[in-house]
Amino acid sequence: MASKAYKAWLQYERIEQVGIRNAYIKLLGNVVLPSEISEYSPALRELKDACRSMLGIEPLASERPSNPSYTKFGYATGSEREQLRDEGYRIHSVPTDAGTCLSLVAGGPSGLIYGVFHLLRLIGSQASLSDIDIREKPASELRMLNQWDNADGSIERGYAGQSIFYYNDQIASRLDRVRDYARLAASVGINGIAINNVNVHKAETAFITESLLPEVSRVADVFRSYGIRLFLSVNFAAPIQVGGLATADPLDPGVCQWWKQTAKTIYDFIPDFGGFLVKADSEHRPGPFTYGRDHADGANMLADALAPHRGIVIWRCFVYNCMQDWRDRSTDRARAAYDHFTPLDGKFKDNVILQIKNGPMDFQVREPVSPLFGAMTRTNQVMEFQVTQEYTGQQRHLCYLVPQWKEVLEFDTHAKGSGSLVKRVADGSLFGTKHSGYAAVSNIGDDDNWTGHTLAQANLYGYGRLIWNPDLSAERIADEWIRQTFGNEERVVSVISRMLMGSWRTYENYTAPLGVGWMVAPNHHYGPDVDGYEYSRWGTYHFADRDGIGVDRTTGTGTGYSAQYHAPNSAVYNDVTTCPDELLLFFHHVPYTHRLHSGLTVIQHIYDTHFEGAEQANGLLKQWSELEGLIDSARFGPVRERLREQAEHAKHWRDVINTYFYRKSGVPDEKGRTIY
Repeated sequence: MASKAYKAWLQYERIEQVGIRNAYIKLLGNVVLPSEISEYSPALRELKDACRSMLGIEPLASERPSNPSYTKFGYATGSEREQLRDEGYRIHSVPTDAGTCLSLVAGGPSGLIYGVFHLLRLIGSQASLSDIDIREKPASELRMLNQWDNADGSIERGYAGQSIFYYNDQIASRLDRVRDYARLAASVGINGIAINNVNVHKAETAFITESLLPEVSRVADVFRSYGIRLFLSVNFAAPIQVGGLATADPLDPGVCQWWKQTAKTIYDFIPDFGGFLVKADSEHRPGPFTYGRDHADGANMLADALAPHRGIVIWRCFVYNCMQDWRDRSTDRARAAYDHFTPLDGKFKDNVILQIKNGPMDFQVREPVSPLFGAMTRTNQVMEFQVTQEYTGQQRHLCYLVPQWKEVLEFDTHAKGSGSLVKRVADGSLFGTKHSGYAAVSNIGDDDNWTGHTLAQANLYGYGRLIWNPDLSAERIADEWIRQTFGNEERVVSVISRMLMGSWRTYENYTAPLGVGWMVAPNHHYGPDVDGYEYSRWGTYHFADRDGIGVDRTTGTGTGYSAQYHAPNSAVYNDVTTCPDELLLFFHHVPYTHRLHSGLTVIQHIYDTHFEGAEQANGLLKQWSELEGLIDSARFGPVRERLREQAEHAKHWRDVINTYFYRKSGVPDEKGRTIY
């Protein structure tokens, strides 16, 4: 039997309140199905499993109602079908002569699955179903997870064990756990998944060959039943490595033909294959630059191969010079994506989508929104988030990321005047692009609780819910997740909600200050190392000296990065007097005595926030400890141990950062606290 940790937010705990349970039994005891919906469909199977668990009943499926009150499934027709499309649904109650009909009407099979999961969310939170009318459809077309899993079973930047997909350079023989993952993903509206790392190694390069496609198609079959299309990360040099060609030049006719034949072969095995995810000319990955071509040349060649099959190319914009000379202050990694891609706006095929990280750097705890959002008005774009917490505690620290993502989505690019929010770029409405949506690096592995830290499940859940509806608040998403995962005890809900909602700021407080980022140990990125990247080829620096700190990205004296934004953002960031405190050191090099809008000096802010952050981390442990006896010991104990580690590690961060800047600046803490 699956553990509570393994069930994640699909607990389906028995409802003990007799009156509430009986009201649900009355409606769900009889499910009326039209002939086109099989009683073996994943949607109905999910409903039956949940009813057995929560209500202790086995719903009777029939073509006509056998009870005065019943639940009716169906597919929308006419204008309603047009409005809902395949993935939308409507749940509404309809009074009948003798009872109530609960109607769940969907635009298609995927909408039926999403509608059932929504209905089960309502039941799990013990909401009334007697007078409801809910219409839902996703805000964006593509809602995707990127697995950074390798065929050897490892996961790059994975913090929850080994891969559930691969073992010893082979696809897993049993896919039961992959099926359970598909359920979790579908329950929050995910409809696409790239099953291998964007850094494609030798074994994964062969996934697109006829010898391995039968195995890949087994995985596609599992995800298909939950409305999820499978994508593959591909190696741009595959024509050489598995095709036997002498070149991978995207303008070479032989290369073009090889990819067209490869695409046809893939679709022979996987008719609904989503397409290719590509990391090219980035961090030593092969790409079109090798042949003097540009990104549009490379992406369009692959797009032509996929177009006859309605497949898409997702081309990552994480491209920068990773062999920089730290002595050269004119090179700015933050500028790179904009500089590479904006000259190509309008040159990409209709079935190419650029995948752009939420910030210009690399998933830091604080950085500005990427200026590419709002800069490319004629190019399909998807937002890329990182659910796995590479730079935010690696699922050993609690850091609920939905508030951060909300800030990104609500950012006004001013690309078409006030109100040009990033979420309108991501849903395609701002520029009327053909394709749009979201992608994120997944955070799951083969640990029993999926995510290493049970509370890190909130980030996976929150990502799916937020991209389904970016207008949802971080608080509401947290509340949903807590109730489904730990139940409806109000004390539990209140405490965990406070913990989640404060955790991002807590992590920011005891790590890198004021938007400077990166003060982590190189390579593994866990723990403080202020100068770890300062003299590195990767190009991420803080330029701290005895007088001040920060990167000058202004137009007058710096790299000019601030000019990549539309007005008024460009002016706000460029001026040290208007730049937001939380991004000050990202845009400006200032003295330690520079006064923030808060009234504190930079150096005092560093001291204060790091002492506060360590206290707040200890507070997370204390808050969780209050819940002993209210949460099962199998989950309570491991979470407490993670929070203990976080509290201790936060002190280490505090002391390393504060000591570094005290020794660098020579300015003492006004409050006389211990700094080493």
